[in-house]
Amino acid sequence: MNGIWKNSISCLRIGKMPQRCQSGCHPVAPLGSRILTDPAKVFEHNMWDHMQWSKEEAAAARKKVEENSAMRILLEEQVKYESEASKYWDAFYKIHKNKFFKDRNWLLREFPEILPVDQKNEEKATELSWDHAKTNPANCFPRMHCPAVPEEKSHYKKSYGLSDSQTKAGSDFSNLDSEKHRKGPLKTELFPGSNATFRILEVGCGAGNSVFPILNTLQNAPESFLYCCDFASGAVELVKSHSSYRAAQCCAFVHDVCDDGLPYPFPDGILDVILLVFVLSSIHPDRMQGVINRLFKLLKPGGMLLFRDYGRYDKTQLRFKRGHCLSENFYVRGDGTRAYFFSEGEVHNMFCKAGLDEKQNLVDRRLQVNRKKQVKMHRVWVQGKFQKPLQLTQKSSKLVFSLFSHS
Repeated sequence: MNGIWKNSISCLRIGKMPQRCQSGCHPVAPLGSRILTDPAKVFEHNMWDHMQWSKEEAAAARKKVEENSAMRILLEEQVKYESEASKYWDAFYKIHKNKFFKDRNWLLREFPEILPVDQKNEEKATELSWDHAKTNPANCFPRMHCPAVPEEKSHYKKSYGLSDSQTKAGSDFSNLDSEKHRKGPLKTELFPGSNATFRILEVGCGAGNSVFPILNTLQNAPESFLYCCDFASGAVELVKSHSSYRAAQCCAFVHDVCDDGLPYPFPDGILDVILLVFVLSSIHPDRMQGVINRLFKLLKPGGMLLFRDYGRYDKTQLRFKRGHCLSENFYVRGDGTRAYFFSEGEVHNMFCKAGLDEKQNLVDRRLQVNRKKQVKMHRVWVQGKFQKPLQLTQKSSKLVFSLFSHS
């Protein structure tokens, strides 16, 4: 039995399972532990974890993608989806408000790094993550406390709306003059979260489906601070008007991560964690690398970038009709919003090219079940954890410098 257990764990770590239906044991691993052991019981639960596709299922998925991507939208027609991207998302949130997506209460299970390790919440995070630290250290990375790095000396304007108590830390920073930001006096002033010792940024916060589960967890950790941004102003307003929004511990602001010239309301090199969950897929593939390169600069040495997004051949990709394909694995929905579907290799290449060390990179394959309609649907996501090196080697320093100087 011990041999079977070790083999199952080994296969999980490299993203494979020895067969579709496992034995009765539930391996301690990321991405869930509900394993389908008897195909006859498939409709007993709404979701099954670690599902491997048969050759026939994989072939059918590839064929479906070939069919729905055979007809591409003309390049001249694609321009509007790029230039008016924020407009389409604003319209989305105006219609759906905060009712479309569910709160991501699973975040701490998969990403215990969100919590500062020296808090009492550490025990809760460890419990929620299936005792990763004790039984699966290869997929759990303890918070590394690094020496404080010198903060970039930037000029933070009075228009940030700061007071001594930072009660107005949630002001809108989207109208800052980026040129003055770059050429301002070389002195460090207060910024939202300047007194915090642990800082998180969620990119693409939407209506706050990650923000409020995180804030709820951090309410007993006053030294922690959460930044969250979205380029849809309507989404940011939904976050700031929520009854659980606390400006003393959270700063929501409008920001387009694709515009490298726009300033953030905090210096580079101060973030402990960046959360990039179902966001990169909505960005044009040609701009993804630049976004990751910029986020790299925001992390402190030892900081973690936590990623989760659509994987290749997810049911969402298979459901697209002909005429919605923009480019390979990149589609536009009927409402004008876009979605890209990643492979594990693409994720590895992008984040490592930016100078980050890969700590986790897994394909999460699940079987979603509609018990009422007796329908089975394959879900595919990619999840990764990437860390900024504590100390850049001479070789990697030259690589990163070259990337940023040409971006």
